[in-house]
Amino acid sequence: MSGHSKWATIKHKKGAADKARGKLFAKLIRQVEVAAREGGGDLDANPTLRTMYQKARDASVPLDTIERAIKRGTGELEGVRYEAASYEGYAPCGVAVFVEVLTDNRNRTSADVRSIFAKNGGSMAEPGAVAWQFERKGVVIAPRTVAEDDLMAAALEAGADDLVDEGDTWRVTCEPSDLSAVRAALESSGIPFDSAEVTMLPTNIVPLKTAEDAKRVLNLIDALDEHDDVQGVYANFDIPDAVLQAVAS
Repeated sequence: MSGHSKWATIKHKKGAADKARGKLFAKLIRQVEVAAREGGGDLDANPTLRTMYQKARDASVPLDTIERAIKRGTGELEGVRYEAASYEGYAPCGVAVFVEVLTDNRNRTSADVRSIFAKNGGSMAEPGAVAWQFERKGVVIAPRTVAEDDLMAAALEAGADDLVDEGDTWRVTCEPSDLSAVRAALESSGIPFDSAEVTMLPTNIVPLKTAEDAKRVLNLIDALDEHDDVQGVYANFDIPDAVLQAVAS
């Protein structure tokens, strides 16, 4: 698992996710709305919308709120028009960072993201400078208590590519288009999982071996995460568990 993923897990366990529930809801609703606008409001015919819908439901976003977002996306209700954009850059220690946003003002968001990089010891890069260091994948995280053979049988039959032991969790990876099928297979088999989402996985890793370096990188990642327009922040760092625990405490 990437260091960023482990950091997000620790923050969740510390209760930070609950404090940010309102902000999380707003981001998920925006994703649903854009998916509906780009591919229509039919969940069966729009796999991206189906994925965003399920992600919102997993986060306990109220059903009527999701339905209104879909209607805004399809034009049945009025709403702000958002567009997708991405930014690339480097955190301290040469860590590659890929940022995805949904914005109603590209110029404002671009300036904000650039400022966040600069204030936290990073720098923006040209399009394509770091994107090649990531690949888009469907990822399912399951607890380590799940039997490996059961998880592998259900996931691989549904189209998963790989199963990786992450220490205290299992990570199942698949093509983004297969995520719904893999998720459904696990559910039908009664196999519990912590999350199922489309994400960007790094193809190479930059190790951060000291608490000082880890804090510098995580300060930038957290600042980007906090921006209302930012939907996802992906980075190719890895932090040893001992260092990560020291930072989290």
